[in-house]
Amino acid sequence: MVLDSEGRERHRWIGFLPADEFQAQLMLGLAKISLAKKQWTEAEPWLNRVVEQFPDCEAAPEAMFWAGGGRYKTTGDRQTVVDMAQTMARRYPQSAWAKRSSVWLLPKP
Repeated sequence: MVLDSEGRERHRWIGFLPADEFQAQLMLGLAKISLAKKQWTEAEPWLNRVVEQFPDCEAAPEAMFWAGGGRYKTTGDRQTVVDMAQTMARRYPQSAWAKRSSVWLLPKP
């Protein structure tokens, strides 16, 4: 479990993980502390590190999703989430996070 400074749970995983998966999940958890506080720019380096250093780990698609969302929240530029969704569809097509991000690939109303 990763808790914030007030003791609130921000991320959890169950069971043993190999070292790389553990490290990726821990970094994702640290990013989620910042995300919960709407500190998008503070979360982004953690999220990017997960995707760059551990691209084959289970945490990578989720980190990519939140990084794209944070960039959108920071800039208001819809293209940032469209780009994220396109990259997600190529790199992690079977992940639940690709399905969640696919909404950004629909035509803009």
